[in-house]
Amino acid sequence: METLTSLCASQTLVSHTARPMPISAAGSSVSANGYAYSLNSRAFLPRKQRMSIIKASVAVEQQTEKPKVALVRIGTRGRCLLFNSFSSTNATTISAQFDVIGFKESPLALAQAHETREKLMAAHSELAEEGAIEIVIIKTTGDKILSQPLADIGGKGLFTKEIDEALINGDIDIAVHSMKDVPTYLPEQTILPCNMEREDVRDAFISLNASSLADLAAGSIIGTASLRRKSQILHRYPSLKVVENFRGNVQTRLRKLNEGVVHATLLALAGLRRLNMTDNVTATLSIDDMLPAVAQGAIGIACRTNDDKMAEYLASLNHEETRLAVTCERAFLETLDGSCRTPIAGYASRDENGDCLFKGLVASPDGTRVLETSRKGRYALDDMILMGKDAGKELLSRAGPGFFNS
Repeated sequence: METLTSLCASQTLVSHTARPMPISAAGSSVSANGYAYSLNSRAFLPRKQRMSIIKASVAVEQQTEKPKVALVRIGTRGRCLLFNSFSSTNATTISAQFDVIGFKESPLALAQAHETREKLMAAHSELAEEGAIEIVIIKTTGDKILSQPLADIGGKGLFTKEIDEALINGDIDIAVHSMKDVPTYLPEQTILPCNMEREDVRDAFISLNASSLADLAAGSIIGTASLRRKSQILHRYPSLKVVENFRGNVQTRLRKLNEGVVHATLLALAGLRRLNMTDNVTATLSIDDMLPAVAQGAIGIACRTNDDKMAEYLASLNHEETRLAVTCERAFLETLDGSCRTPIAGYASRDENGDCLFKGLVASPDGTRVLETSRKGRYALDDMILMGKDAGKELLSRAGPGFFNS
């Protein structure tokens, strides 16, 4: 294949309103509309000077052969990057009518889709063939509207709704989700039989001039899109200020930090590890200092209820210890009927004796009230569901009427 041109993806995206675009992934490249794209990213950090921001370069290569029909189409979230008006008298360059699709908006979602693809290829020889797996980028409402808090535009389901619809409609075969974005209910005609092995669940503290939350001066501003993080920060450090509509992908948030919009931010360590951006981490917060979100660090993969072949593929990727932990935490969340307006945290883990230890928390958004509880029992599905539900019922009772509406 002959390389035609290369493009550097900027931070500014142009919305793509067409139907989900099939993207065939192979190695570090993807293809769409008969063209292949090579994505390379690298992060670096001059300590105490500037946070690193991934830059994605896109090399466009013409494909002369018709791609094979994919056996598996993986759906993942993102906003597509659209380059228009490429024109030249040279017949080998892109025509003015061609739209080049990039992936600047959701590199983490794409990384998770690639991880899924690689594990499927390793487990099933027929999927290791070129063109056997496609990655389909689907623009979600949550990715499109970044100017408002999630709670004001409908909550976490906004990151999964369009992907679920594509799955039900047959546009994709499996849907890859960050489990902490998945509502406690699943759409009809879908199942979520697979959780891949969980990444580190802790939160990372990132700052240009402070080594920890405790090291920040009074009045320092912390940026976060999470009420869970805001409430726990203000509970321990009431002299700090928190900007809660600090949204955007990892790269966008680090850019804002570089520009001095905030003095520090907190991000999930799991995402930074998947993006190979842990050099940006100033400190890692312990579970006791910052209880993680329900299902943080876990990837879930859904398929259609009647698709036995996809269910078989996904069974080979499932990590049962992770699935049980996530189920316990989601039982807790479901009992609380939690939304993006309520600071809720929950974490189930296996202790040194092999038992399940669950910790749960609810808080007021301003951090003035924080209620915590814990449970311990057998690391088995039924026991863990009961632990999560029982912990949720306890905190509902202790919180009293009106707590979750404040």
